Amino acid sequence: MTAPVRSGAGNGAGSNKRNSPNDPAANGAHEVGLASSDLEGSQSKRLRPSKPSVKVLPVHYEQADPRDIVVLISSMLMELIRFNDKIPLHQGRLTRFHSRSPPRISVQDYLQRLTTHATLSPPILLSMIYYIDRLCALYPSFTVSSLTIHRFLIASATVASKGLSDSFWTNKTYSRVGGISMTELALLELEFLFRVEWRIVPQPEVLVDYYQSLVERCDGYEIQRDA
Repeated sequence: MTAPVRSGAGNGAGSNKRNSPNDPAANGAHEVGLASSDLEGSQSKRLRPSKPSVKVLPVHYEQADPRDIVVLISSMLMELIRFNDKIPLHQGRLTRFHSRSPPRISVQDYLQRLTTHATLSPPILLSMIYYIDRLCALYPSFTVSSLTIHRFLIASATVASKGLSDSFWTNKTYSRVGGISMTELALLELEFLFRVEWRIVPQPEVLVDYYQSLVERCDGYEIQRDA
């Protein structure tokens, strides 16, 4: 994974010189009832910009809202895609995960669609990130790009659901939700399992590390601190 990109920026304070119902001049009074410094100080407090909102996530990833996990993962994936899409694709390095052209649906919308309609839980979602590292290490021809990410997501979602969950859908459901044929999904699933050497169950502490890392690299989120 690449280094996290931070782009925090604060909003500049606006002018505190504006008419106020408490301003004697605005009410037509001839005497100054408040010192100007007091008036400006009072208005400055009202106009002070609020801190950017930060969403606090639970300490344990199992208790996190899957929609938040989708945002965290999508942010990281788009960072990888922007970097990898700049690398020229050499002939002979195409994989079964490559599409002819990038699908029209965004990565976040596609992952959210899978999460909603295929009932992906936080452990399943985080396992999909574990699969990226494992697949890249064992299969050098594979990279996360705009041409591979959608097929990777539906294949890894199918594999993780079957390997980590007691109840899961049929391939007919996964293919319908993922927008590919059952035959293509079966080929992707088999290729995926072969490339990761059939090791699809990460250790719980590995998922904890991925969860914490994803939160740290994404602005607007933080993990709840112990009281």
